[in-house]
Amino acid sequence: MKVLAFAASSSKKSINKLLVTFAANLLKDAQVEVIDLNDYELPLFSVDKEEEIGQPKLAKDFLYKIAESDAVIISFAEHNGSFAAAYKNLFDWCTRINKKVFQKKPLVLLSASPGPGGGANVLAAAKTSVPFFSGEVKSSLSIPNFYENFNFEEKILKNKEMKTQLQSAVSKLIT
Repeated sequence: MKVLAFAASSSKKSINKLLVTFAANLLKDAQVEVIDLNDYELPLFSVDKEEEIGQPKLAKDFLYKIAESDAVIISFAEHNGSFAAAYKNLFDWCTRINKKVFQKKPLVLLSASPGPGGGANVLAAAKTSVPFFSGEVKSSLSIPNFYENFNFEEKILKNKEMKTQLQSAVSKLIT
């Protein structure tokens, strides 16, 4: 099984990238590729910009990564209760190429935040929107208070209950 994993964040210190990497590696028999959204940086989407430059190669490359995978794990950063601008921009470009961005792939959706909300607002938005873009949400999980629940030295989720919930969530990709 080929699993594509990424954090919907452009932060170089993204806690969501730590979470998605840890989550993807819980799938022991899977071939995991963790990509960085910074490798898909595009100009701000607008119809005018699209007319000027056409469909960017990086958006096509991102869609190809999804196409080549059997499953996808995304961990969403929450910015002011919504998607991070870098993710939303890439997503907008991708929908202009293929509205079925997730290409009928099974997905696990995650979110993490330093506070008690755990990115629950953005996770709820993602769970609602993914099916409209041809994704099958298998499970989702929000991790609140990330700095207290994650061991940064070992790069593991140290909260045992949350780790069990995360293992359960990602295991749904193979059932």
